[in-house]
Amino acid sequence: MFAVDSVSVTVPATTANLGPGFDCIGAALTLYNEFKFTTHTQEKVTITVTGAEAERVQTDESNMLYQAFVKLYEYLGQAPPPVQIDIKLGVPLARGLGSSATAIVGGLVGANVLAGEPLSQSQVMELAIAMEGHPDNVVPAFVGGCRLAATSNAGWEICEVPWHEEIVPIVAIPDFELSTKEARRVLPKEVSRADAIFNTAHLGLLLRGLETGRGDWLRAALQDKLHQPFRKALIKGYDAVNAAAVAAGAYGMVISGAGPTLLALTDIAHSEAVATAMATAWQSEGISPVVRSLKVDNQGARSFF
Repeated sequence: MFAVDSVSVTVPATTANLGPGFDCIGAALTLYNEFKFTTHTQEKVTITVTGAEAERVQTDESNMLYQAFVKLYEYLGQAPPPVQIDIKLGVPLARGLGSSATAIVGGLVGANVLAGEPLSQSQVMELAIAMEGHPDNVVPAFVGGCRLAATSNAGWEICEVPWHEEIVPIVAIPDFELSTKEARRVLPKEVSRADAIFNTAHLGLLLRGLETGRGDWLRAALQDKLHQPFRKALIKGYDAVNAAAVAAGAYGMVISGAGPTLLALTDIAHSEAVATAMATAWQSEGISPVVRSLKVDNQGARSFF
């Protein structure tokens, strides 16, 4: 493909872990960040940001989107071209919905297109995983759908996880943040064999539950012993929102990524009731959430000229 001088890239939000799938499974959601890259004659990068929380995004060379853009050119052994970057935010920052993953994927994809697409999809994905440090957010953000990632002698094996059309993901996004660093700090350095076996079994059940839509399997599968018991103490009102979601018909509720966004899985018939119950429960705790009933995005990052 020939190099172009302008490209727009849309990248979906993601929800990672899904309970027992700590650091290895994630799904793309129908919530997006949009990035436009235009080469220009100025010597420095220029960045504009619009959308909620736009004032909090760095607009110099420390911007993560631009860092990813530069990373691809460094990989190619080339100097990055001067570029104008326009960012339109649709994914909340620091809420456990993969905002950083959208920046990493968006920057790499944008750079690859402007350079004439010298790298394959797998090469771009390897760079994204290396930048993020783990695959659970960047992989679905890049290729869409629900994905399980595992290391192999050759690098990474990415497995598509079928997501039954009747399963509805509902996100409750609070009006406070939780840094990934803090969420990782509270995790134990070692786990027992019993807890490891527990999560292995429940991850297997989760994969089958997502594929079949069986509510009884999902109710059991969403349990976890590796991260949620420790992280939920950092999220005010967690138990109240969980109880309300389940009472309204959710199969279960988990922490989205590192949190504090909470993710409930339910069926279509109960989705509205679950969303209302989660919002009401958190409001009773003094938290003002934005609750969204979403779908799984099956396209991932896409570019437009």
